[in-house]
Amino acid sequence: MTSPWQPYSEPLRATLVRTITIALVAGALLARSWGGGMTRWPIATLLMLWPSFGGHWIEIWFLNWLRPRLSDSRAVQVAARVATWFVGGIVLALGMLLTAIALTGFHPTRWPAWWLGGLAFIAIELVAQLPLQLRGRPSFYNGRG
Repeated sequence: MTSPWQPYSEPLRATLVRTITIALVAGALLARSWGGGMTRWPIATLLMLWPSFGGHWIEIWFLNWLRPRLSDSRAVQVAARVATWFVGGIVLALGMLLTAIALTGFHPTRWPAWWLGGLAFIAIELVAQLPLQLRGRPSFYNGRG
């Protein structure tokens, strides 16, 4: 049986422009919330590359590797995608934390709850999928993307 899913691809340049732009904007917002002006913008931008650029590759892995290997059932697809986002978000949050420790010497008094990164990444992906849905393009919401 042939999978109904087409592999997703886009030029690397488009991926880099989009994900770096997202990281720059999110990094500026994060640096501003930390206080101390924009002196922390470069580090904050680097941290934001984890969810923007890293998150892109988690989604690509799901779309091109995992999804074709699963049942076509909508329930299975949704559960697998949300589970992928959850686990991926935990990995990305850990990467962000370890990067912050390595670059800034930041040492949290206690480690954040491991599951927060997973929930945050699910929320990010749901928001990211919304413009696709609103434009009538394949997305998580319509089951075509």
